[in-house]
Amino acid sequence: MEYNNQMKNRVKRIEGQLRGILKMMEENKDCKEVITQLSATRTAIDRTIGVIVSSNLVECVQKATEQGDQSAEELVKEAVNLLVKSR
Repeated sequence: MEYNNQMKNRVKRIEGQLRGILKMMEENKDCKEVITQLSATRTAIDRTIGVIVSSNLVECVQKATEQGDQSAEELVKEAVNLLVKSR
């Protein structure tokens, strides 16, 4: 799979969020603020997983259709399993 710049930028933003959280902890910021930022980071990670899985699914279904490999149904089941495992 090829990861596009949008996907990479999402991960870079998450990295920045995590660095910010670490800085907040080092500065002994309020617990509520830290938890809020951790929650936002978790949401960003979940959305990134969704983007990658959905992009991968489209790509895999197209290849499978062209090559006559796995059925689209099997690929969809795999994608759903990946999403379930990520939670």
